[in-house]
Amino acid sequence: MFPSLISKNINLPEKNVKAVIDLLEGGATVPFIARYRKDMTGGMEDINVFEVQKQLAKFKELEKRKTHICSVIEEQGKLSSELKTKIDDCWDEKVLEDIYLPYKPKRQTKAEVARQNGLEGLAGFIMKQEQQNLGSIIDRFIKGNIKTEEEAIDGAKDIIAEWISERQNTRDRIRRIFYYEGELFSKLKKGKEQEAEKYELYFDFSQKVMQAPSHRVLAILRGTEEGFLSSGIKVDKDKILDSMNQYFVKGHGEASEIVEQAVKDAYQRLIKPAIENELLKEIKLKADQEAIKVFAQNIRQLLMVPPLGSKNILAIDPGFKTGCKVVCLDKQGNLKHNETIFPHPPQNQMSAAMSKISSLCNSYKIDAIAIGNGTAGRETEQMMKKIRFSQPVEVYTVNESGASIYSASNIGREEFPDYDVTVRGSVSIGRRLMDPLAELVKIEPKSIGVGQYQHDVDQNLLKTELDHVVESCVNQVGVNVNTASKYLLQYVAGVGPVLAENIVNYRTENGPFETREEIKKVPRMGAKVFEQCAGFLRVKGKNVLDNTSVHPEQYKAVESIAKSLNKKVEELIDDENIINTKLDEKLVNEVGKLTLQDILKELAKPGFDPRKKIRKFNFDDTLKTINDVREGMIVPGLVTNLTNFGAFVDIGIKENGLVHISHITDRFISSPMEELDLNDYVKVKVISVDIAKKRIGLSIKDAKLG
Repeated sequence: MFPSLISKNINLPEKNVKAVIDLLEGGATVPFIARYRKDMTGGMEDINVFEVQKQLAKFKELEKRKTHICSVIEEQGKLSSELKTKIDDCWDEKVLEDIYLPYKPKRQTKAEVARQNGLEGLAGFIMKQEQQNLGSIIDRFIKGNIKTEEEAIDGAKDIIAEWISERQNTRDRIRRIFYYEGELFSKLKKGKEQEAEKYELYFDFSQKVMQAPSHRVLAILRGTEEGFLSSGIKVDKDKILDSMNQYFVKGHGEASEIVEQAVKDAYQRLIKPAIENELLKEIKLKADQEAIKVFAQNIRQLLMVPPLGSKNILAIDPGFKTGCKVVCLDKQGNLKHNETIFPHPPQNQMSAAMSKISSLCNSYKIDAIAIGNGTAGRETEQMMKKIRFSQPVEVYTVNESGASIYSASNIGREEFPDYDVTVRGSVSIGRRLMDPLAELVKIEPKSIGVGQYQHDVDQNLLKTELDHVVESCVNQVGVNVNTASKYLLQYVAGVGPVLAENIVNYRTENGPFETREEIKKVPRMGAKVFEQCAGFLRVKGKNVLDNTSVHPEQYKAVESIAKSLNKKVEELIDDENIINTKLDEKLVNEVGKLTLQDILKELAKPGFDPRKKIRKFNFDDTLKTINDVREGMIVPGLVTNLTNFGAFVDIGIKENGLVHISHITDRFISSPMEELDLNDYVKVKVISVDIAKKRIGLSIKDAKLG
């Protein structure tokens, strides 16, 4: 059943979906399935396998809910075979809750009080509207707590209102009106004009619910949460009431008037708040998912920023008053030296600072300098251009977002217990230049500083998505088991924190791993875990295949290929012509066509790093502050953040400029990510400058026109 449901939801072949589900339930991980079980899944991509995993979890939760609902109704003695079938066949969460509503245990509602007072019979009589003169009938129900005719009618109306509100078809009709005609609105709360300035766009705002983009939904809900805005969903109430009256009111007498009043009460008190909250919850979830998707894409691109590689690095965390924190790292990223220089105001010790940098570069044979892009970053970069180094030294600006989070974290303290946060921050900046992925995995993804509203969205959804992105990137690149930190190793498919620490401890006690096979000796490294992680762990040792993404389970296939070509396995490595090898049909049937194609690609380019080559970037030297920015200027920029509505671009000053989605390209795009990636180098034209509000409007498409 699940394969069929998921197949329809994500539009993928049912047999492939079933294969993924079987593998997942057999303990396989998403990266392993996507990389090493392509012939079973039809070549399904990582993102599709992950989607199947999420859908499976969702339907399993729904199945648990259905079991609970059936047990509750059965306890009431009301679970007929027809109702059981209706529940079993329902896979829509909203419809399921509508079916359950009449049977759901209730707190002490007005209708429940009326029932306890014996008014359900009166409500049923009125609801039929067969007799419009009710005086003599109502008198029968005036007893106990019911003292007057008015109390009897009011109680009956409460029961009728609840009946109406629990009608599934009624809720469906009203729900459709809310969904397709409802408008999300927001208004400024009185007296909040100054405090709510950042929500100025939403002081008197209205837009069709289904058309409201995620960033607007999240902004409105945040403004409401902070007490600056009032918001909700408005619909044509009269239209809804007319529709309900046509269905429930069947005459013009006293009973029909009571039913009409109950209809209005049912809508105002019971249905409208429930449907409005349901829809707000749904558009919030949709906005969350869209924001998380953008954030995850940004994180993926940031994690996959090209590494400089194993170089001796001098890293600087720039600052003015507190100085620039300098560290020197060796090719393995180990801290060799640290100190503070004061080249900028108020100390202005520029000459001494330049001399010190030059001396450190000589002493530690520095290959490259990494400068954090925060406060005083540009000024520090300018200083570097004045230094005459005795050997070639490249200077790079590094995105330092989240470095302060790392420096104050348990991981930072564990790695450098004898150094303060300033030193740890500088080390993080230097290591990011060497290998961004290996360093950024130490920081909680949502703290890295890309995306918007990450603190407003569903945190469980965010964590699930971002953990997958990190895991996906780590396994896509592969990990050297002899050099990787435990923080990087824990993201390898099937490993996790405990086993990652065991790997590092084993390595420390026994020396470097010489083969993949030796990894099996690590405590708690069972056969299933080894199957999942082995292909993503690299070992430079005795077997050349151990340093490739070829899985050990396919080593025999490689040997068969070598034998058919009268070559040794070692001779297949780096042979780009091997991709054109005509393979034996028997081998294809045994191993799988897609798997063999991947093996040949890997042999042709073993250990290929999917990340691009690092490039240097230079800002416009004439720009120091926002006061230097003029409309019409065309300057280089670096894309630092992508949202649904545009791209933020660093042009070398404190304030990032915004390229609205309409100014990215001449053609229509629904997302900036169709044209741009994080860290893209772009030319931008300044189209507006608001110094007071520190806002800069930029255009990429206009820059191309000159």
